[in-house]
Amino acid sequence: MDIKGKVHEISQVITVSDKFKKRELILEYVENPSYPEYIRFEATQERVALFDSVKVGDQVELSFNLRGRPWTDKTGKTTYFNTLVVWKINALSAADAAQTMPEYATPVDISGAPDDGDDLPF
Repeated sequence: MDIKGKVHEISQVITVSDKFKKRELILEYVENPSYPEYIRFEATQERVALFDSVKVGDQVELSFNLRGRPWTDKTGKTTYFNTLVVWKINALSAADAAQTMPEYATPVDISGAPDDGDDLPF
């Protein structure tokens, strides 16, 4: 899967154990300019270095895998977790970044007087 957006935040490397490390990146994804989404991605093991090439504010394209797993607590209740794992990152040029914003139709003023050609029955 791929997604384009702006880097909002990058964490330091998090060492979970002697054999496992990860790093998180928060991407600002703007499908609707009024409601930006902030999506957490992670890179693990040797891929934590992928985030060294970008900084906050950069427009990027991330290639990632969607992973999910169940976890059962002591009472037997199962909860499911999703993780977005980055395997490739590309910084976008200004022209590419402009294409990440979807185009919306210009707002229309519907409060004005009806047009003379308006013959709708409602």
